[in-house]
Amino acid sequence: MTTAVLTALADGEVEARLLAAFQRPAAGVTVVRRCVDVAELLAAATAGTATAALVSADLRRFDASVVTRLAAAGVGVVGLAADEAAERSLRQLGVVSVLAAAVAPAAVASALASAAAAAADVASGLRAELADPAAALARAGRPSPPGAATPFSVEPRGTVVAVWGPAGSPGRSLLATTLAAEAAILGAPALLADADTYGGSVAQLLGLLDDAPGLVAAARAATLGTLDTASLAGYARTVAAGGSGLLRVLTGLSRPDRWPELRPTALERVLELGRRLAALTVVDCGFCLESDEELSYDSVAPRRNGATLAALGAADVVLAVGAADPVSLSRLVRTLPELAVAAPGARHVVVVNRVRRGPVPGDPAREVAGVLQRFAGVDEVVLLPEDRPGVDAALAAGRLLAEASPGSPYRAAVTGLARRLLGVPATGSGRRRRRSGVAVPSGA
Repeated sequence: MTTAVLTALADGEVEARLLAAFQRPAAGVTVVRRCVDVAELLAAATAGTATAALVSADLRRFDASVVTRLAAAGVGVVGLAADEAAERSLRQLGVVSVLAAAVAPAAVASALASAAAAAADVASGLRAELADPAAALARAGRPSPPGAATPFSVEPRGTVVAVWGPAGSPGRSLLATTLAAEAAILGAPALLADADTYGGSVAQLLGLLDDAPGLVAAARAATLGTLDTASLAGYARTVAAGGSGLLRVLTGLSRPDRWPELRPTALERVLELGRRLAALTVVDCGFCLESDEELSYDSVAPRRNGATLAALGAADVVLAVGAADPVSLSRLVRTLPELAVAAPGARHVVVVNRVRRGPVPGDPAREVAGVLQRFAGVDEVVLLPEDRPGVDAALAAGRLLAEASPGSPYRAAVTGLARRLLGVPATGSGRRRRRSGVAVPSGA
C-alpha cells in the first residue's frame, strides 16, 4: 500500500533527492503534488488528494495554524530540519514527526506512512464524536485525582483557571485580577492573561499601558513556533502584588477590532507553556460562547469567540461569574448549560459577585444559593460580598485591592478562593511547604 504525499520543501536539492528515491515502486510513496507555498499545500490537503505532507522548517508562512488545518483535513505532517534550531521550531509548531534533512529516503517513507496512519485515527475519532456527542463529552471529562478533598485540588503541573461570565456579568475582570494577585501573595507563581476579545480591561485595572505587546505578542510567537517559557515570561509584565509576591501579566487587545490576531491554536500553546511558568494561570475570558463561524464548511473563517472557547477547553477550573441581582442570576442560569458544553473537561465553580441587601429580598446569601440550587442544580456557590469603597479606591488608583484596600471584605473572600485553588489551608503556623513544585506558605 502506498502513501499519497504532498511535498512543500524549500530546499530544491533535498526535494530532488527524495523524489528520485520515491519514484521506485518499492518506496511505498506516491507524490501527488509538489507545492510551492503554504496556500497550495492547504488547497491540495483540503481537496483530499493526500494523507501525508512532507514540509521543511524554512517553508515561508508555515506556522501552527497550518499544522492545525492539515490535521483537520486528515493529513499527517512530517517535518525535515537542517539543524537543531529548525527541529525545535517545527516541534513548537506542533509537528510530532521531525527528521534530519539528510536522513535516508526509506526513513522518510516510513515516517510518512506512520503520520498518515495517525491522521486517519484522528479523523476516525472526530467522526465518532460527531456521531455520538454525548460519548465524546464523557471521554473529554478529566476525573479528579485520587484522594482529592475538594473540587479545587491542584494537579502536579500548573493549573489553568478560566474566569467566564455571561453578558452583563459585572466584576469578571476584577475577580480574575484579584485572584491571580492573591495567589502570588500566597507565594505561588501566578500568570494573568487577558483573553477578552470584546472589552479587555486588565491593563487599565492595573494601571498598565494597554498598547504594550502582551498576549497578542506571545500568541504571534506561538504561531511562528518561537515561543518557549523564557520568551513567554519576557512578554509578560511584572506587577508587585504585595509583600514578596510577583504577578506576571499578559495584557490584552489594545482595540477590540484586533481580535483576529488572537488565534485559538496560539492561545492553547500559550496556556500550555503557562502551566510550566506558573502554578496558577488565570485567564479573563470574553462572554460569548457562540461558534457560528464553524458552519462555513467551505472556508476557514476567523472566530472571534475562538479565544474564549480555546481558554475554556484548556482550563482545569472554570469560574462562572454572575452578580447577585435577578437579571444577572437569570442570565447565569440560562447560560450554564452552554458553558458545560464549551468546557466539558473542567471543574465548574459558580461565583456570585456583589452579594448585598437590596436587589435580593431577605438574606441575600441564602436566597442566591437557593435560586442556583433550584433552577440550575448548583449545590456549591462562592459568594463575594459587595465592597464599593474598596473597589473604587483600587480603580481610581489603578492598583490591586491588596494595595489600595488591604482590609477589603471582597479581597478576603477572593483570598479564600485562591487558597482552595492552591490547596493552602486557611490556618497554620506559617511554615512553608512544597506543592506543585512551588513553595507556598501554609498559613499565609
